Amino acid sequence: MLDLVGLEITQEEIELLDHPAIGGVIYFSRNYHDKAQLAELVRQTRKAARNPLLLAVDHEGGRVQRFKHQFTKIPAMGQIFPGADGKLEQAKHYATEMAWLMAQEVLAQDIDISFAPVADIWGVCDVIRNRAFHQDPAAVVELVDAFCQGMHQAGMKTTGKHFPGHGSVKEDSHLQLPIDNRSKEAIEALDLYVFRELAKRQALDAVMPAHVVYPAFCDKAAGFSNFWLQTVLRQQMQFDGVIFSDDLGMAGAHQAGSYQQRAAAALDAGCDMVLVCNDRKGAVEVLDTLPQSQWQHTSSRLARLKHQSTVNDAQLSQSPRYREAVALAAQLCDVFVENSTSSAGIVERS
Repeated sequence: MLDLVGLEITQEEIELLDHPAIGGVIYFSRNYHDKAQLAELVRQTRKAARNPLLLAVDHEGGRVQRFKHQFTKIPAMGQIFPGADGKLEQAKHYATEMAWLMAQEVLAQDIDISFAPVADIWGVCDVIRNRAFHQDPAAVVELVDAFCQGMHQAGMKTTGKHFPGHGSVKEDSHLQLPIDNRSKEAIEALDLYVFRELAKRQALDAVMPAHVVYPAFCDKAAGFSNFWLQTVLRQQMQFDGVIFSDDLGMAGAHQAGSYQQRAAAALDAGCDMVLVCNDRKGAVEVLDTLPQSQWQHTSSRLARLKHQSTVNDAQLSQSPRYREAVALAAQLCDVFVENSTSSAGIVERS
């Protein structure tokens, strides 16, 4: 999965999308001006590709929402529980409605998935913080599960991130490689508990592992670790969904070596698809060196994530559920603004 540089497809990107190893594209804020422009970009993207593409975006809500103009502002997930006055059942309903709203608006643009939900604990990690639903793992399970139900009701598959948990390390894996030096017991009881419970409920269709090392278990970052992806995720948790690498351009991925080495390590560990974003030279390096045996575009797991939705904006505007969800989103965003100084000292980052 690669990214695009701007609002229109370039000639270089047309050539890249014709490569047999390309199975997906992820859109960023730089690829969006308005819905009409996005519709044309999506059309151009699909037309240029040799393979049926999986189109994706990070559209969680809060500070991670790539499309803003003409889209509903989705609240940060950490504001859903306080927005429900701490009532879990009400918060679960809100989570379902926010997920359904987010997914419907993205699907209406012929984009298959938003990489959501965040299943991390709201802990010490500044890059996670209120992207997570709660500090308590049991509450996180309930709210993430409810969010997944909303995405499924809309017709979108879910991607839980960042396995086995990024919320309890201070460092930002975009900028450095975090090391989680807690004991096995501490990690199992908090962060990993969430993913184990979600696997039992079959809430997640895909998982994105963290660029974090957990030395008590393994000396490799989770996304390059056969232990985490095969022993724990596939064998112990019986997870049969898609495993995406996190972006191989992030600093936390440098442990694995060059781009070619990172891609090979992620695929060898068990990833179904690797993301190479924000570094075109790195993406080209992977395409030039990736063995044909590792081209995964025919994976039956990946095919399951492609949407079958026929919803459009006109239909959404006539939907009572949509109008109610838009009003709820505005209400929850107002709660976030009012309580921003008291919500665990959050500092928002783009």
